[in-house]
Amino acid sequence: MAQAITERYGETPLTVVAVMTGSLVLLADLIRRLSMPIRVSLIQASSYRGGTEPEALWIRDDMMLDVADRQVLVIDDIFDTGATLQAVIQCIREMRPHSVASAVLLHKEGRQKVEMLPDFVAFKIPNEFVVGYGLDYQDLYRNLPYLAVLEPSEIEAESV
Repeated sequence: MAQAITERYGETPLTVVAVMTGSLVLLADLIRRLSMPIRVSLIQASSYRGGTEPEALWIRDDMMLDVADRQVLVIDDIFDTGATLQAVIQCIREMRPHSVASAVLLHKEGRQKVEMLPDFVAFKIPNEFVVGYGLDYQDLYRNLPYLAVLEPSEIEAESV
């Protein structure tokens, strides 16, 4: 994915906006593989409140750098329904960047509810609930150095 991003932007300065908290591991690994001048910014968005199904989305953008007239790359952990990424991109577009593109670690197939697609995708996965490498279930498992499917029995055990 880093190679594809580099091919698109070359040495053009890039502001990378990470959607907290799930994309922080991806952010750390990705920016170390990019050679163009990079600024890092954060935006917080969440639609999961401890379960495995999305709820109402909220966005907090007060940690954002000024992105007016800049090339922006939004990175997120997973493209599930797409609602979070679409809303974050719309929020950032209101800040008048030169351009906005998106990159995700995972594209979960079969769940999309929006017209847009991420510009860069590291992996496509089936419709399973995954954890690790920044992705969580009830704020657990983010520290796993790999991705894993959380089995229904594990979800039930955590819910008790």
